[in-house]
Amino acid sequence: MSITIAIAIAILVFTLFIGVPIPFAFFSSAAYLIFQGNYDPSFLLPYGFAKMNSVVLLTIPLFIMAGGVMDKGGIGDKLIDVVDIIAGRIRGGLGVVCVITCAIFGAVSGSSSATVSCIGSIMMPKLKRAGYPTGHAAALLASSGVLGILIPPSMLMILYAWMGNQSVLACFLAAFVPGVILTTLLSLVNLYMLRNNKNIQITEHGDFATTSKLFFKKSAKASPALMMPVIILGGIYGGIMTPTEAAAAAVLYAIPVALFVYRGLKARDLMKTLIESATTTGVIMAMTFAVMILSRLYIMEDLPSQVMSVLTSVSENKYVILMMINVFMLIMGMLMDDVSGVLLGTPLLLPLVTQLGVDPIHFAAIMGVNLGMGNVTPPTAPLLYLSGRISGARVNTMLKPTMILILFAWLPTLLITTYIPEVSLWLVKLAMG
Repeated sequence: MSITIAIAIAILVFTLFIGVPIPFAFFSSAAYLIFQGNYDPSFLLPYGFAKMNSVVLLTIPLFIMAGGVMDKGGIGDKLIDVVDIIAGRIRGGLGVVCVITCAIFGAVSGSSSATVSCIGSIMMPKLKRAGYPTGHAAALLASSGVLGILIPPSMLMILYAWMGNQSVLACFLAAFVPGVILTTLLSLVNLYMLRNNKNIQITEHGDFATTSKLFFKKSAKASPALMMPVIILGGIYGGIMTPTEAAAAAVLYAIPVALFVYRGLKARDLMKTLIESATTTGVIMAMTFAVMILSRLYIMEDLPSQVMSVLTSVSENKYVILMMINVFMLIMGMLMDDVSGVLLGTPLLLPLVTQLGVDPIHFAAIMGVNLGMGNVTPPTAPLLYLSGRISGARVNTMLKPTMILILFAWLPTLLITTYIPEVSLWLVKLAMG
C-alpha cells in the first residue's frame, strides 16, 4: 500500500478516535489526498452533489420521521404489550419481549439508534422492576437494537443498494434471514443466561382462557401499530410501492395513529419531532456528501486493488480473505456508526468481494451483520454506550453479558451469513426469481 493512502487512512482513524465529528474526519482525510495528490477540488464538489441527487435517498428522512413519530406517539408501548402476553410468562421472557419488539420496531424505523432509544426508554424500567440485572438488560437492548438495520426496511440496506447499484428489495430480503437468526439466538442465549436467576419476576396472566382474552384485547389495541409493518413491507414486496413511497406512506400513517388513536403525540410536539428528524437527516446528508468525496479519492488512488494485494499477500484462500474482510468491517463498525460504515465500506470492499466471486446481494447481509456487531463490540461500541446511557448501567456491568452475546449469538450469525450464502440468498431467489 502506498505511503500517501496509508497516511490518509491513518488521518481518518486518528480523527475518529479522538472524537472529531465524522463528516470532518472524512473531510480531513480527503483534504490530505487533495493536496498531496494535486487533485483539482473543483470537480469533487459537483461529483458529490450529483451522487446525492437520488430519489432513493429521500427514503432516509422519511423513515427517520416515521421512527420519530413512533417514538413520541406511544406506538412502541402497544407492540411491547402484545409480545409480553406471549413471552412474559417464562423466566427471562421479558428479555425475549425486548428482542422481538426491537425486531418489530426495526421493521418500521429502519434505524438501530432509533430502535434502542424508543424501545429502551419503555423496556428498561420494566426490566429493572422485574429484577433483571441492569448490565445484562443494557447489553441485551444494545444487541437487539441492531436488528433495526437487519430487519427490513433498513436504512443501512437502502444506502448499500444506492452505493452499490443493487436492488433495494433484494438487499432487504438478504438481510432479513440473518436478522431472524440473530433474533432467535439472542432470545435463546438470554433465556439460558437467566435460567437460574431467582430474582427475576415472572409475569402472571392467569389461566389459558384469561390469557387468551387478554391477548386479543391487547392485540386489538395494538392493531394500528402492527399494521405499519404490514403496510410498509406488504407494499414493497407486493410491488405496489417503491421503498421511497412506502416510507412516505409510513409517515402519513404514523402521524394520525400517534395523534388520534394512541394520543401519545400532541400537536405541539409534532413540529419538534419534525425538526429533530430534519436535524438528523442533515447530519446524515453532510456525512454522505463527505464520504462521496473521500471514496472517490480512494478509488482514484486505486485503494481497492491495493487492499486486495495486501490481503492476497497473506493468503489466497477465498474464505480466509473473507474472514479478514469481516475483521476489517468489524473494526469499522467499532470506530464509526453503521451509516458511516456502509457509506465508506461499500465502494472500498464491494469491488474486492466481487473479485472473490461473492454475490453483491450476499455481501449486503455480510456487511449488515458485521457493522451491527461492531456497534456493540467494546471498546468503542457506540450502541452499547447509548444503551448504557438510557439504562443507567455502568460499563463494567455490561462487558460480561455483552461478550457472551457476541460469542454465542453474533458470531454464529456472522459465520452462517458469511460462509453459507444460500441462507441470505434463498429468500431473494424465491421472491425475485
